[in-house]
Amino acid sequence: MKHFTLNGEIRKIGNKAVIKAFRRQGLVPCNLYGQGMENVFFTVSEKELKGITHTPASYIVDLKLSDGNIYTAVLHEEQYHPVLDTCLHVDFLKVSEDKPVAIKIPLTISGHAVGVQAGGKFQQMVRSLKVCGMMKDLPDDLGIDISNLHIGENIVAGSLKYDNLEILTPKNTIICTVKATRQSAQAATTE
Repeated sequence: MKHFTLNGEIRKIGNKAVIKAFRRQGLVPCNLYGQGMENVFFTVSEKELKGITHTPASYIVDLKLSDGNIYTAVLHEEQYHPVLDTCLHVDFLKVSEDKPVAIKIPLTISGHAVGVQAGGKFQQMVRSLKVCGMMKDLPDDLGIDISNLHIGENIVAGSLKYDNLEILTPKNTIICTVKATRQSAQAATTE
């Protein structure tokens, strides 16, 4: 999986006025936590942060903090302003090479569905899957071949298998489907 380097400034826990002052400066308050460590509070540049929040790709984040420490983490949760859509707060979860990581990985669709060739309409319901695996086994994306998908059929998360990865997305989640169109229904009745 791709890595993304993010530089951060250590901060102290502050009240609302301090947090608002950070945001006016174009900084986003962040929190890093994980098993066996105390919470680390820091700020990052909003512009730099967009490299991981405004993309469909998933990254392992290398946090370089102003105190000289470097942490390996994943984006855990973001909070956005309801009107302005600016990032208000980000939580990072510390990860390591020797423990499994739970992360959302984007899906890549390949092939041309048989159902689409017969007049159906392809619909993709889910753009990413939540999976769990060791950091070295995490791919940049998860491929799905839809070549054998007929009209009225769908692919669910429970039918997918990937080497060294456990799918955490609920098994009955529909990933993609080929729906019948009026034209394909008319063609079926005339036959």
